[in-house]
Amino acid sequence: MKNIKGKVAFISGAASGMGLGMARAFSAAGMKVMLGDIQKEALDAAVAELKGKGFEAEGVLVDVTDRDSVFAAAQATIDAFGKVHVCVNNAGVGASGSAEGTSEKNWRWTIDVNMWGVVWGMQAFMPLIKEHGEGGHLVNTASMAGMFSWKELSAYNASKYAVVAMSETAMAEHTDDNIGVSVLCPGVVNTNLGTSARNRGEDYGGATDSKSEEMIAMLKQGLSPDVVGQQVLEAIIDDQAYIFTDPNLRSWVETRFQRILAGYDWAEQCDALKHADQQTEINL
Repeated sequence: MKNIKGKVAFISGAASGMGLGMARAFSAAGMKVMLGDIQKEALDAAVAELKGKGFEAEGVLVDVTDRDSVFAAAQATIDAFGKVHVCVNNAGVGASGSAEGTSEKNWRWTIDVNMWGVVWGMQAFMPLIKEHGEGGHLVNTASMAGMFSWKELSAYNASKYAVVAMSETAMAEHTDDNIGVSVLCPGVVNTNLGTSARNRGEDYGGATDSKSEEMIAMLKQGLSPDVVGQQVLEAIIDDQAYIFTDPNLRSWVETRFQRILAGYDWAEQCDALKHADQQTEINL
């Protein structure tokens, strides 16, 4: 999308952190922005900030774990601005723990927000972007945890790998039209991820003030969300598929790929496969 002025964007998780950074960047570039968030007070403040600067912005309460709520947010975007060109599925939460040590409720909470929230966002907004024929762009927020698995983050890693997979699938599905697709894989960014349990719904155990002091301290040293917002805007204009906020983490991805390739080296020498009849051809 080279021409973004006057275009309409929806952003979930937009009342703080990277979502707010994107809303600021998009608005300053002349876009109309619908901010979606589950926190009413923070959402109202974010919308008031943008409107106070003369930008066209509105807000809508949305719970991304609820399909109907996401579809209602899509309709609210159309009601406010007539069209939508950019959808950013950005809302996310984090729960720490191993696969066997993380409670079922925290597993479901993490997957429902981080994965299903993206699914519902794509189902609600992509048909609307296709409908007007003017082109558009989809951005899904994953994480470097969707590229490399850190220990004691099993549910979070799994949810973010799913977001990368869905985004790459959408990339393959939109090679011949004018809808771009990006997956955002941020490193350490100064956000409220470490206190995300403050918004956990009753179905998942309820909101708490539980937090990881170690994670909070790490995040405070991270990149400004406003810088990420500017980078996402640049990626949309450049039609950049993968958005990495920290080039220094390239080595982590390279390490993973080396392990995968080592698995293929082993398979080539595996006794079980030496005499196997394997003629399958896969055409992508």
